[in-house]
Amino acid sequence: MSVRELVVLGTASQVPTRHRNHNGYLLRWDGEGILFDPGEGTQRQMLRAGVAAHDLNRICVTHFHGDHSLGLAGVIQRINLDRVPHEITAHYPRSGQRFFERLRYATAYRETVALTEAPVVAADGPLAVTPAYTLDARKLSHPVESYGYRLTEPDGRRMLPDRLAAHGIKGPDVGRIQRDGSLNGVALDEVSEVRRGQRFAFVMDTRLCEGVHALAEGCDLLVIESTFLDEDEALATDHGHLTAGQAARAARDAGVRHLVLTHFSQRYSDPEEFERQARAAGYAGELTVARDLTRVPVPKRR
Repeated sequence: MSVRELVVLGTASQVPTRHRNHNGYLLRWDGEGILFDPGEGTQRQMLRAGVAAHDLNRICVTHFHGDHSLGLAGVIQRINLDRVPHEITAHYPRSGQRFFERLRYATAYRETVALTEAPVVAADGPLAVTPAYTLDARKLSHPVESYGYRLTEPDGRRMLPDRLAAHGIKGPDVGRIQRDGSLNGVALDEVSEVRRGQRFAFVMDTRLCEGVHALAEGCDLLVIESTFLDEDEALATDHGHLTAGQAARAARDAGVRHLVLTHFSQRYSDPEEFERQARAAGYAGELTVARDLTRVPVPKRR
């Protein structure tokens, strides 16, 4: 059975707390696993969440601040220790190549796995195209170079049983019209409709910018930082971050179906205030204020 869900490994910004580990997020997409921003302690959080090194196919790093990347060393060494049998690809800003190499080779270990380095050079084309999805990056606005990531499933087609029956199409002929585009003068469009591919985006440390809106547009599931509450908007802008209200308005305007707020400053003791401010900003869809080890399913297709 295919599984599409977000496994939250950590939700703290900059400083971990007693209840929040540094960042870390795993997207399960059918048979693949994409690990985003493995901060310090991610390897242990994977263990607690039941995520194995064998589950990983890609690692995506938005930028090289420590709370988003210090876990790379442990995760990469665990991948090698467990002798993961398949290739794993790492995406990260090209400008941070020296940081990636330092983390990859932070200590001595035996390399046993093909880890492919595929840095983001420019956010003007796909990073990867597979039968299951296209992975893109968009530049964000942060004091260091930072990119958000977007995964888009190709559109498919949904066959309409009543229209098939009306044209007398059944059995093997259903497969034939799907393959050939027409059958006995009946076009595929007459007996089917477009099934929109699902869309996921991951937006971390950034001010509001064009990249945020482009990444969020039409997403079924959006994971986005909301480091600050709205009363600290000036502080958020100064440090290159979003508030709960800003993140929620971006999601509202983009038509996001399920919004996941995360990356919270340790200065706030009441996480529910993030939800209150997001709702006050007019976001009416599904909303999750992330907690460590939470699992968030990608919404089912309408």
